[in-house]
Amino acid sequence: MAPNTGTSRTRRYSTLGAGAALAGALTYIGLADPHRPGFLFPPCPFHAMTGLYCPGCGGLRMTHDLLHGDLAAAVVDNAFLLVGLPLLLAWVVIRTRTGKPALNTPALIVIFVSVATWTIARNLPGFPLVPTLLDG
Repeated sequence: MAPNTGTSRTRRYSTLGAGAALAGALTYIGLADPHRPGFLFPPCPFHAMTGLYCPGCGGLRMTHDLLHGDLAAAVVDNAFLLVGLPLLLAWVVIRTRTGKPALNTPALIVIFVSVATWTIARNLPGFPLVPTLLDG
């Protein structure tokens, strides 16, 4: 059975649109500096409400640091995302290519436990890997 031309075109345009949006976002994060006041992005709502760092706090700063080749600053801003996102992407690609479900129950449990552990660890007093924040 031949693929539906309309579905194929829609998928292609969706992929191109998502790629363009990602490229635009990375360009903005690379040109603007999330470490400085006036960066047009809302602060983390979890941090604003609780004063605690969520697992994603520092992710934009980490991305900016990577785009500028500053790996040491990226590690400080969010080591978990820096290591975890490529590992998760590799896992999903390998599982998908082998015809297995990408995110099965054991994988989801590992992700949940990892996120919870990182969240607790980065909020312990004296933990060295905390994101640089503008307003505390």
